[in-house]
Order: sequence, then C-alpha cells, then structure tokens
Amino acid sequence: MAFKPPQHLLLLFFTLLTLFPFTQARFLTTNNDLVSDGFNDTQYSKYFPLSLYKTNLVSASETCEETYGFLPCTTTALGNLFLIVVYGFMMFTAARYLSNGSELLLEILGPGIVGGLFLPVLGALPDAMLILVSGLSGSVEVAQSQVLVGMGLLAGSTVMLLTVLWGSCVVVGKCDIENSSAIDKKNTKGFSLTGSGVSTDIWTSYAAMFLVVSVLPFIIVQLPQIFRTSSGKRLAILVALIVSVVLLLSYCIYQVFQPWIQERKLAYAKHKHVISGILKHLKTNALGRLFTDDGEPDTDVIKKLFSTIDINSDGVLSASELRALIIGIRFEEIDLNKDDAVQKVLKDFDTSGDAHIDEQEFIDGIAKWLKEAKCSGNSNGSVDDYHQQTKKEHDLLGNQNDDDAESIENVRWNSIKAILMLVLGTAIAAAFADPLVDAVDNFSSATSIPSFFISFIALPLATNSSEAVSALIFASRKKKRTASLTFSEIYGAATMNNILCLAVFLALVYVRHLTWDFSAEVLVILIVCIVMGIVGSIRTTFPLWTCFIAYALYPLSLVLVYVLDYVFGWS
Repeated sequence: MAFKPPQHLLLLFFTLLTLFPFTQARFLTTNNDLVSDGFNDTQYSKYFPLSLYKTNLVSASETCEETYGFLPCTTTALGNLFLIVVYGFMMFTAARYLSNGSELLLEILGPGIVGGLFLPVLGALPDAMLILVSGLSGSVEVAQSQVLVGMGLLAGSTVMLLTVLWGSCVVVGKCDIENSSAIDKKNTKGFSLTGSGVSTDIWTSYAAMFLVVSVLPFIIVQLPQIFRTSSGKRLAILVALIVSVVLLLSYCIYQVFQPWIQERKLAYAKHKHVISGILKHLKTNALGRLFTDDGEPDTDVIKKLFSTIDINSDGVLSASELRALIIGIRFEEIDLNKDDAVQKVLKDFDTSGDAHIDEQEFIDGIAKWLKEAKCSGNSNGSVDDYHQQTKKEHDLLGNQNDDDAESIENVRWNSIKAILMLVLGTAIAAAFADPLVDAVDNFSSATSIPSFFISFIALPLATNSSEAVSALIFASRKKKRTASLTFSEIYGAATMNNILCLAVFLALVYVRHLTWDFSAEVLVILIVCIVMGIVGSIRTTFPLWTCFIAYALYPLSLVLVYVLDYVFGWS
C-alpha cells in the first residue's frame, strides 16, 4: 500500500487561496509633525506593538505581508481568526504525524532509546518549532514583539496540561475510593468529592517529582530580577540554558532506562484493537442490530449473542468459550495472541472475579464497549468505523505479539512509513509555524488583544489536542494502570515544555540579544508546576475535589499575568 498524504491538506490550500486572492506587501507612513500625547511608548511595548497605540502612524491602505510570498493573509480580525484556525489545524496534523511515526518507530526498534529519546522530543517538536520561528523573524525589535507569542505558547501549553486536562482526567477516570485507593471500574458513588477519584502508581509520582525539578531554569533566569540587578542578565540566561540542556539529557536517559510508559501505551493500543474486532464480529453475527433506534445498546440482541457463545448452556462464559469466539474472528492480520486476548476480555468483563462471565456481566461489558465505540470520534459511531479506526492505530504501532516476529519485508516497509511520517510531520510543522505566528500577531493588531493571551489560549489547542484526546480516552478506562499512564504522560509533556521548549526560547533570547522581560509569565509557570507537581508527588490517590484546584489555576494564571503586568507594572 502506497503512502499518501491526506488530500484535505491540498483542499485547505485551495480554500485559502480562494478566500484571500488579493494581497500586497505592508508599508507604513509616518508623520514627522507628531505631538506627544503624554502616553509612554515603552510602558506596554512588551504586549502592544507600535501599531496598536499609534494608529495615526499607519496608513489607511496598510495591508499584510504574505508569508513566503504566496500564503494568504489579511488585516481583518475575522480573517486572521480563520487563518489561526486553518494554520492551527495544520500544526495539529503535524503533531499527529510526528506522534504516529514515532510510535511506529518505537515498535520497530523497541521502547529503549527510541521510546526514551524520540517520543518525548518529537512530542514537543511543534511547540518548539513555533517558539523558534517567533524569535527569528525580522529585526531585533520585531523579534522582541513576536517572541511573546512563543512565551504565550510555552506558558499556555504547560498550564493547560496541568490544569484543564489534569482535572478533566480526574473527572473522566473517577472510581469509588475505598481504603484510600480507587477501585478499578467501580463507579457507584457518582460525583462524591471525597468518595470518588483516581489512583496512580509510585512511578507516576516520580514523574511529578521530575516536573518540579524541571522549573529550575526558570528560577535561574529570574535571579537578576529577584535581586534587582541589571548586571548578569545575559549570564543568567546562559546558565539557565545550560541547565535546561542538562535536564533534557537527564530526562531522556531516565526514559531510556524506565520504558514502562511506552510499553503500557503499546499494550493499550493492542487491547483496543481486540475490543473493536470482537464488536465487529458480534455485529456481523448478531440476530438483530446492536443499537436500538434511540442509539442505546440493544439488551435483547446482546442476550441472544450470549446464548450463542455459551456453547454448553451453563449460563456463564468460560475462558475456553471465549477462546473459541476469538479464534472465529479474523485477527490473523495482526498475529494476535489468542490466550492474551482472552485474558484481556476477562479483565474487562469479569467484575465478580470468578474467572467466568455471566449474562449480566456480558451485557454490561458489551454495552460499555459499544458506548466507547460510539464516543470514539466517528461521525456516526458505527462499529465498522471504530474497527477501521483501531485497525489503523494498531497498524501504526505494529504487531505486539511477542511470539510471532514480523517478516523482514514488513519491518522494512514499516521503517520507511515511520520515516515518511516523521519527515512529513516535521515539514508541515516547519512550513506553518511562521504563518501561524504571523496570523496571531496580525490578529493581535486587529483586535488590540495582547498576543500573549491569544497564544496562551489558542495555540495549545493546536499543538496538544491529540495528546489531550488520547489522555481522556485512557482515563475513561477507569483503571489504576491506565490512570498512571495518563498522568505520567501529562507530567512528561509539561516537563518537556519546561526543558526542551524553554531551552529553545533561552537560546533565541541569548543569540539575538533579546530582553528577558517575562517575570509575570514565569511566575505563573512556577506556581502551576510546583503546585500540581507537589500534589502529584506526595500522593497517589486524587479525590474528585482535587480537580477544582486544577481547574481554578487556569483562569487564575490569566488574571495573575494581567494584574502583575498592567496593575503593578512588572514589565
């Protein structure tokens, strides 16, 4: 099968060119007879470019400047909002290609060096690319203005992961808490603030500890501001850059020797493919539709299926009967380990723990699977679509059976496919990072909204959406194992922001001799990382009430930056 880039990318290009066919280069006119209006030009120059408050300096015929000389642009707020959405979608597509390609490479080469080095770095690559281009544009003055977009992305991405996504995973993954621990898949206490929540393992606490350590470069770079000295600022930036690189290498080495996160992720993808395959088989052999007219699982049809599978008619399904069912399903394309699949089904269905599945357990288990398929992101929620989706995901991750090795041809093809995905993802990220930054900057100029707040809110949605969806799906499994994986990935992504993305940012500031003037933003990152990192470090069970702490930190971060910069004048 040939590798084909998605056709919707080409469609987006034609749509853009159709909507914005007429563009010109930007030019400014100045009036030499200006009289001071008493406004301090430098007071808010960090957030508001010159064109925001000196509107009388800009000609009425001012237009935008095309990126690369051909990408469409506009000076209107609505037009730039559209461009942010389109270019943001391109960055989202790049992130998906990088994630899928790195995971496929993980299957081929193993979870050691690849899982520890490539996955964390490639996961943060879109953010790092946006930060890089935000400080490379034009003169030092232009770079100083646009680099605020990079800082907004850096702070917004970290804050969103540790607040909105963290809290949502607690809500989605909550189970009953008994004896200070959440019980897998038991959710009878509803939204009890203290009686329900999630539990993780001790390794997840270690990931949270590393998150707290990763804020060290932020503290170092702020030392001249803390001691109110103008000397040593460049030295502090250089030292913070070196510390960031050291922490990055240390984190990658830790991932190499502790590959459990990647192994769990691969195991979960295999499990999900087993679910979709069984659902497709049941639908094909059902004596009716699996869903009723109102979209709910059809209990009568599921009961008939249970009777069909229950060969000896003893009212329960044994491991041998489940194995007979799985053998009858065409899993040969992935060389599925049948015994392993039986154990996965038993773990999902057998809530009583007696190694058998009675009729009610079968009904509840199939209903849960059907609802998961319906909510998997398809337009119609059909089992066939869910099967195709999970088959693609499994193909991207490769064959996970330890007993059957792939042929040389498959390894060679999968290697080529992984490399093509990584190259395509990197190319898309590199191509659309600059126009996305320009669109944010132009939208800021058109609306007089500081570019920091735009990038803080909007850009993380483009670069972290796929990780957020994956985390919520894992959390919805309502197990300690998947909860541990979910929160470990959240802590890991925030850690990479604090070391890799910050290292790129510090390198830009140091090489281009930019001014480090981000005290309020750094304080926000420190507060969120330290609070959530300490919470994750000192406990492994998180009651439902902890989600309110996470949720509250997000609006608090925005308010804090505004108050510190505009009320107290930290800038």
